[in-house]
Amino acid sequence: MLGYYGSYDVVVCGGGTSGVTAAVAAARTGAKTLLIERTGQLGGQMNFSGPPGFAYAWLFNAYHEQVVGGFADETYKRLLETGHALPHTLTDWRAAYTFSYIDPDWWGLLVYQILTDEKAEMMLHSLVTEVIRDGNTVKGVVVEHPSGRSIVLAKVVIDCTGEGEVCYQAGAEYEIQPKELLEPATVAFTADGVDWDEVLRYVKDNIKDFLFEQARFEERGYTREEVEEAVKNTNNIVDIGEIMGYISLRDQGIKTGEWHGQSGVGFFLMPKGGKILAHFQHSSHVGNADCTDVRDITRAEVECRRLDVIAFNFFKKHIPGFENAYITRVCPETRIRETRRIMGDYKIVYQDIYESRKFSDVIGKSPFVIGNRHAVGNTALVPVNTQRPPDKGSHDIPYRSLVPLGLENILVAGKAISAEWQCHHRFLMETMVTGQAAGVAAGLCAQKGITPREMEKDVSELQDILQKQGAILYGTR
Repeated sequence: MLGYYGSYDVVVCGGGTSGVTAAVAAARTGAKTLLIERTGQLGGQMNFSGPPGFAYAWLFNAYHEQVVGGFADETYKRLLETGHALPHTLTDWRAAYTFSYIDPDWWGLLVYQILTDEKAEMMLHSLVTEVIRDGNTVKGVVVEHPSGRSIVLAKVVIDCTGEGEVCYQAGAEYEIQPKELLEPATVAFTADGVDWDEVLRYVKDNIKDFLFEQARFEERGYTREEVEEAVKNTNNIVDIGEIMGYISLRDQGIKTGEWHGQSGVGFFLMPKGGKILAHFQHSSHVGNADCTDVRDITRAEVECRRLDVIAFNFFKKHIPGFENAYITRVCPETRIRETRRIMGDYKIVYQDIYESRKFSDVIGKSPFVIGNRHAVGNTALVPVNTQRPPDKGSHDIPYRSLVPLGLENILVAGKAISAEWQCHHRFLMETMVTGQAAGVAAGLCAQKGITPREMEKDVSELQDILQKQGAILYGTR
């Protein structure tokens, strides 16, 4: 039986990092806001299908200028004040790959409090199954939940599902790579009981076996030899930030069948109650999977867990410092890195990132490079025409990339925004930047009685409000 749930100014579909940010931002404009989430846990890649081991990372560019603020910075600071985050790790030899570590579980608790304080309504354990359209105008959605099926009407809908599911149901134009080219799925897990002194000792004694190139140290004017010396001189694992390599042990493990060979050997770090935990984000890569296909995503869920068991057993047996480690968390579902990209009024392209382009309709920035992609194999990443901006700066994200082609009264935020394949904006801080912009834009459109596309004519008020909410739009390279 189909019932009527209510009518709202803004309805946000998906309660991950982009969706939570969008709902808070919309509510702060005074819009009557509803956040719909298919599970009971808000936070997505931060604390459910993640957390990413680098949260928050890349809030700074290669000059260590902060380029991401807004809700990301607000929640980081609130957690730092309460002892649930670490100070920014701006290790000098790191370029843009900086870390601002937080406890993701406390982030998950905090956002419920913020949403409640801002009077944003939540509709949990609810799945959007249909889109209500009048011609090309989106009027609302149909939601299935334990009570049955309900109609939810909205002046503006925001798709924050990650896979562009609402836009897809509305008939939006989209792009998706053949599944053999899609980034692999992963089920992450976290471990405690690590002897960090022993980990550091082994890294220092076998430093040629470790990878530091992802830190882009050359952009800070360092050589590999200087980086190795810096690592040898630290007594704090947090200074390194990410441990990836163990090449000799990995190669031996592949020979003996004790390492699965589907990903590199390494881990990220996570603060928890004054301790540091090891977070395994790259230990199970399952490729050739289109996670919009139920058969593929089911296979990925099963296979990832098999690989995680192999990976943890390998660490326990062979990696110094992990002899007494134990798993404290296995994420409830696979982290989907890549599926659909919804085509918008503007598509972010290679040159936009390579040239650090600035746009008049800027709604946020990103310092990410072009082309680095996760892959199935013995490394974490595979370069696909990887390029770094020659000026080592950041690029603007234009508002128009959030407005789906051919549809009215709907925005998209998160990893499904309009971009070329190699310019995919899927990283956590990027999803929060676009979520905040979409939330403010939707709230303003509802107030003014205009469509998101009509707002493209003048985004000055949107930009003013974003800056008042702490977003960084100007003044950095």
